[in-house]
Amino acid sequence: MEDGRPSAPRFVDADLLIIGGGMAGCGAAYEARYWGRDLRIVVAEKAAIERSGAVAQGLSAINCYMGMRWGENQPEDFVRYVRNDLMGLSREDLVFDIARHVDSTVHLFEEWGLPIFKDPTTGRYVREGRWQVMIHGESYKPIVAEAARKAATEIVEHVVVTHLLPDSRDARRVAGAVGIDVRDGRYVVFRAKAVIVSAAGASHIFRPRSAGEGYGRTWYPPWASGSAYGLLIPFGAEMIQMENRLVVTRFKDGYGPVGAWFLLLKAVATNARGEEFEKTRLPELRERVGAYADAKPMPTCLRNHLMLQEIRDGHGPILMHTERVLDTPEKEALGWEDFLNMTVGQAVTWAAQGIDPRTTPSELILSEPYVMGSHAVCAGAWASGPADLAPPDYRWGYNRMTTIQGLFGAGDAIGGSAHKFSSGSFTEGRLAAKGAVAYLRDHTDRPATPHPHRIAELQGELFRPLDNFQRGRSRITAGSVHPDYLQPMSGLQRLEKTMDEYAGGVGTDYMTNETMLNRALENLTALRADLARLGASDLHELQRAWELVHRVWTAEAVVRHTLYRKETRWPGYYYRADYPKVDDEHWRCFVSSVYDRHTDAWTLSTRAYRPIL
Repeated sequence: MEDGRPSAPRFVDADLLIIGGGMAGCGAAYEARYWGRDLRIVVAEKAAIERSGAVAQGLSAINCYMGMRWGENQPEDFVRYVRNDLMGLSREDLVFDIARHVDSTVHLFEEWGLPIFKDPTTGRYVREGRWQVMIHGESYKPIVAEAARKAATEIVEHVVVTHLLPDSRDARRVAGAVGIDVRDGRYVVFRAKAVIVSAAGASHIFRPRSAGEGYGRTWYPPWASGSAYGLLIPFGAEMIQMENRLVVTRFKDGYGPVGAWFLLLKAVATNARGEEFEKTRLPELRERVGAYADAKPMPTCLRNHLMLQEIRDGHGPILMHTERVLDTPEKEALGWEDFLNMTVGQAVTWAAQGIDPRTTPSELILSEPYVMGSHAVCAGAWASGPADLAPPDYRWGYNRMTTIQGLFGAGDAIGGSAHKFSSGSFTEGRLAAKGAVAYLRDHTDRPATPHPHRIAELQGELFRPLDNFQRGRSRITAGSVHPDYLQPMSGLQRLEKTMDEYAGGVGTDYMTNETMLNRALENLTALRADLARLGASDLHELQRAWELVHRVWTAEAVVRHTLYRKETRWPGYYYRADYPKVDDEHWRCFVSSVYDRHTDAWTLSTRAYRPIL
């Protein structure tokens, strides 16, 4: 090409292609090699796997561990806990499947060198809470990534995967993917017999609280661009629970985590009057959600709801009383390490604001919403469940296979199975890989990749933002508003404004209604049309352009699902003002969607909730 970009595609062939090198992707690579010793296993990652994904900066705890070797918990206990926290809705077969295998994952991490806190008298892991164990986790991801590097045949890094490829003979079968190498600008075509999508959920769908010099600061990593959904949705995979966005309680401004402070250090949060509002507001909560108000523990969304009500009523700020629990040097060290392991910015924020947690309480606030399937919520693809657990209508193929033949998912990509966190995501990657290897053993033929002309057309589409910029750059001398193209940052700001103001962001206290959601769809439809006119000045902006495309697909699914579910199932995550209460009679079910790329039409329906316990 005239601008110096390589014109010849790079072809990468694989038996199994794993898209995303986070915890789920590393688990998939590790397990695939165990069951498929002779397979060509390729991992595609847009960063470098040692510091990619949600665990990139480290963690201070592993949040999913049963402790079955010591009789602490059983998988059945975890299924009941997740069902309770999701207000009565989860894919219990998928949750149980992770719970019965996750302990072996954590033991692997320790074997590989991850330091886990241990009680010197019993030898047991030190618990943060019922399901969490404390770790020295600054190097958590590099330790796990080393195992994936040893297992994979090839790891292709710094490649942004933008599209999945269909089998040219069967549009409901996957044949690979395409992407862009953001270091040298080469067009990369992956040809594979099976694919596991283990990419990220989404931050920056909604406008973040951070503004000005802090713009871009989020709790879930800012590089998490919804590619798990932006790849699956336009390919026609069935999605569920995309309305189940996550709002987290965090220390104000720095997004510092609160789990260790609440669970291990036993800190208490009050309103500005010193009242423990979770107790005083309980009767009011029962009126809204019924028996869910008395569930033990209280569902995460309801704790958010009570905090939000306090702030709305003028009883804020909400204060975490760190000064009441840091009464020994050991506790103080643990509190600081909690941040230094994974959220250094919170320690810096305290220092900048003159806050000494030994003497001063610190403010808590609710974050903007995130869209993900691995934390306390469960957006993602509808997946086939394990043979020995899944009800008949929950199983049609291999474990963790989506409704597309040969296309599997793990981590954020799989819906219905919340509370996976890091260890559960790695475990689900292992489960998906085992299912994918079984699929490969039964399907030895290679899918037919699209015709070379189609490959060339996709190449033109992927690099169009660079071409748009080159054609139009001479019409302005400075600035970011252009008559001929849309810059990725401008598009992102349009997306965030729409979602914040109409789809239940912080700007409306997470409130929305039918009229607002329809307005959001109008704006998103216009934005999606404008994506063909994205302009990118370099490879970095080209990556940002395609991240925006994935975010827009994710956002549209969120809005359509929220509009379809006519209740407020998760107060504290979002509110339908026109349907303000939980409606178990009509809506204790999964909301499902399928996008048809041939007709540009969405079909929404419901899937029955099937308890296994």
